[in-house]
Amino acid sequence: MIRHIVLFKFRPGISWDDPRAQEAELIAAKVGGEVPELHEWSAGRNISGRAIAYDFAVIGLLDDEDALERYLVHPFHQEAIRLWREISEWVIADLEE
Repeated sequence: MIRHIVLFKFRPGISWDDPRAQEAELIAAKVGGEVPELHEWSAGRNISGRAIAYDFAVIGLLDDEDALERYLVHPFHQEAIRLWREISEWVIADLEE
């Protein structure tokens, strides 16, 4: 199994008041129901106010690297990426479980 973790940090000038951030949040919440390779999906705002904290995170669970690749190119996931790319930078980690 692979645990896929992505942390998003808003670009300067972007906050949760921005409609683009709200749209990106809504689509991210739906990815788990749209991408069949995902066994688990969690998405949410970070509640930490620390300067090093990221603003949003998604965490998914997939069978293997093939499932991860199918998830990455899935059209719904690609739409989520497009929205997040406009407003944030991100880092990822894929952990074997």
